[in-house]
Amino acid sequence: MPTTTFDVFRYQPDLKDVAYREDFTLEHDDELTILDAILRLQNEQDGTLAVRYSCRSAICGSCACKSNGKTVLACMTQVEDAKAEVGGERIAVDPIGNFKPLKDLIVDMDPFWDKFKSVKPYLIPDGPAPEKERIVPKEAMQKIYNEAKCILCAACYSECNSLAADPEFVGPAAFAWGYRFAADERDGDRKKRAKLYSGDHGVWDCTRCMYCNERCPKGVDPRDAIEKLGGIAFQEGVTSDKGARHAQAFLISMRTQGKLNETLLVPYTDPIGAQLDVPFALRMMRHGKAPSPFHPKIKQHGEVKKLLANVKETI
Repeated sequence: MPTTTFDVFRYQPDLKDVAYREDFTLEHDDELTILDAILRLQNEQDGTLAVRYSCRSAICGSCACKSNGKTVLACMTQVEDAKAEVGGERIAVDPIGNFKPLKDLIVDMDPFWDKFKSVKPYLIPDGPAPEKERIVPKEAMQKIYNEAKCILCAACYSECNSLAADPEFVGPAAFAWGYRFAADERDGDRKKRAKLYSGDHGVWDCTRCMYCNERCPKGVDPRDAIEKLGGIAFQEGVTSDKGARHAQAFLISMRTQGKLNETLLVPYTDPIGAQLDVPFALRMMRHGKAPSPFHPKIKQHGEVKKLLANVKETI
């Protein structure tokens, strides 16, 4: 039978005010999940070891943790697979990132739920209730199928670089749920949602690191939902945010010249701030550190315009 050493993050505020790590060694069979291993350690070696879990079937999402630095659902991650990924006999087990630990592997989820509630994750129908249910074509519901799979495990928040830089960033899971309702044909609050999601700490603050897509255990692809919310903002004319103007600058640059003109991005994104930076920009151009804003059109400009004609976004 294999033997595994679990290097577990410990935080027991009633005993110590600082976090520490503790090794546990466990002999087990080949078929053992990380959650089952933690529960065995709790039952057999240290009853104070704290972990949050419920369904043990990858449905509730409450057992999310980090295994060797990678956010996973403990109940669906095999110990032997986790060891094989790093080529060793040890597994480092930590609470999910970007959250305050409360005790061992349990973190304070209140900020997560507050952000989830802030996106109005429920249907706001347009007009009075019908006599019967609102019928929606299957094709329309397929558009929001991915987002509807979210189990709110917060694995995406654990890996989110935007959240690490700005704790007020609303976050991937909340925006996935926001898109699930903004794109629902029965919802009557589409424009208001676009304004809500495009505000401070909103969709345009995403760094596009793609870790939320990579780590999501259910294939929700929250980054894709954030991108689609940006598209809805454009369609609804909600483009006053600097992030939206930055995206507009990309499209204008491609349409007028066939390639990205980086020098024009700053003044279009932030006209007032750009004026203050003019002396700095001129010095950079003089030393060859910035491209000229007067780019000629590329030879294949016509081909680029044909491609852009297929982009279903308006500016």
